[in-house]
Amino acid sequence: MVHPKGSLRVEINVLIDSEFKQKITAIWLKKVARQVLIAENTKPVVELDLVITGQEKIRELNRLYLEEDAPTDVLSFPMLESDLSGVDFVAPPDSILRLGEVIISYPQAKKQAKEHDHSVKKEIAILIIHGVLHLLGYDHDVPRRKQVMRKREAEIIKIVEEKLL
Repeated sequence: MVHPKGSLRVEINVLIDSEFKQKITAIWLKKVARQVLIAENTKPVVELDLVITGQEKIRELNRLYLEEDAPTDVLSFPMLESDLSGVDFVAPPDSILRLGEVIISYPQAKKQAKEHDHSVKKEIAILIIHGVLHLLGYDHDVPRRKQVMRKREAEIIKIVEEKLL
């Protein structure tokens, strides 16, 4: 399904912890997430949440939900199940497809940006792409799926770099 220009209605709720509000804008975060959804030709009306937080909060969530007692760069909590088998998600009665939540550690993104010798904005864009693709059913749990996901991430980061970085 290809959306005519402007037909994709996206509700992206952004929460940025106060200590990071001067470092990144909600408007830019929404634009990056929207590019992923456009590239993936999602349903015409979707909703997702983006959270920018610190190491302690993401570590707590990682421990609580994934039983990993360590900070991480990004966590995704999908509301839907999909295996990319071609089965379309069924929209709820209000027609809004609620994808889930992506949580990003700003300090971890900053650290990884330095390691990869690029901007923090680019690293956050990479993490948003990765997280939103997880919400859409991509995974990297086995080599073939990892290959598919990495390829798609690379294609979308090129689009984001052209338009937003």
